[in-house]
Amino acid sequence: MADDNSAGKEKTSYSRRDFFRTGAAGTLTGSLVAGAASTLAAAAADELAGPAPVSIALNVDGRNRSLDVEPRITLLDALRDDLDVTGAKRVCDRGTCGACTVLMDGKVVYACSVLAIDAEGSSIETVASIGSSANLHPVQEAFVEHDASQCGFCTPGFIVASKAVLDKHPQPSRHDLKKGLGGNLCRCGTYAGIHDALADLLQEEVTNG
Repeated sequence: MADDNSAGKEKTSYSRRDFFRTGAAGTLTGSLVAGAASTLAAAAADELAGPAPVSIALNVDGRNRSLDVEPRITLLDALRDDLDVTGAKRVCDRGTCGACTVLMDGKVVYACSVLAIDAEGSSIETVASIGSSANLHPVQEAFVEHDASQCGFCTPGFIVASKAVLDKHPQPSRHDLKKGLGGNLCRCGTYAGIHDALADLLQEEVTNG
């Protein structure tokens, strides 16, 4: 005879495996919904900029500068076209050659690959503030001594990058200089003069050290 209790129970195809699978899916869905809501809330909290020009402030070569730029404008374009600071050169405009190298808050960056609005409030140092015709920086002296330039478009980037190496490593090794200048290219192929200039810097640091 069939058990009365079992007879009263309805059979179902819903297994324990289905239960756990459904629970996991529900948890994942809930997490995704919560994450999306958080992202939307954060986006709503941020003030959108553009497409009209926005006002930004930069400290360029020790001077506080204010300008209005569209959000799409790069730091390189802002420097050259808006502030008439033309030391950083536009060559590849793709962040591959290093001719537009500047220091942003002491860090080496390609100015063509940084949006001007992302540099808001930063301190920008270009080749214009590294020495002068009357008082050359040791890097500049070495480049002049060894004729380490031809067309000159890459030279400002090399000068800035070399200074950054010396700032970080007062007594640099060949590895330090090679690594620090790895992102700078000379399309004229003046590497022999550049290498001689860098060798002078190494010798000077060893002598002074």
